[in-house]
Parts: sequence; C-alpha cells; structure tokens
Amino acid sequence: MRDLRALTEVQQELFRHGLARMVEDLKAMEDGSAQWFRAGLVRKLRGRDNLYELRWAPDGRATFSIGPPQRSGLLHIQWHRCGSHEVLP
Repeated sequence: MRDLRALTEVQQELFRHGLARMVEDLKAMEDGSAQWFRAGLVRKLRGRDNLYELRWAPDGRATFSIGPPQRSGLLHIQWHRCGSHEVLP
C-alpha cells in the first residue's frame, strides 16, 4: 500500500501495533470466540456499504472492506487507504 510507505517510521510502528490488535480480533471472530472487533479499534463508516476504518492512532486511520473469503472460514480484508483523517471518504 503506497499510503503506508508515505507514513513516518513512528506512524508505521503505530499502524503495525493497531494491525496486530486487529489480527488478534479477526482470529477470535474466525474461531467464534468474538463477534466483532474490540471497542474503539474498528468502526463502520456511515453511509458506506462494507467500508470500515481501523483507528491506529488519534489521527491515524486505515480504511478497508471485508471481501469474500479467499480460504474457507477465514475473513478477507481488502485495504484501501492509510493515513490521517484525510483518507476518509
């Protein structure tokens, strides 16, 4: 993702930390031990079908959608943009 490469090293580290938390939650959803992401980590964008944001810093966002499974039983994330509030549609 080109947007990720444009982030500072500190921002990239914050994104990786948020992504690790997101992956933990995805695994919990896939094994049935969770229904959704932990509070404050991911939210659906209003007025947009299947578009969500990962909040990885106070002004750090990454937008994504959940696509059809590529492997049976596993959720498939399609990344769109990563950066500050400016990346939100």
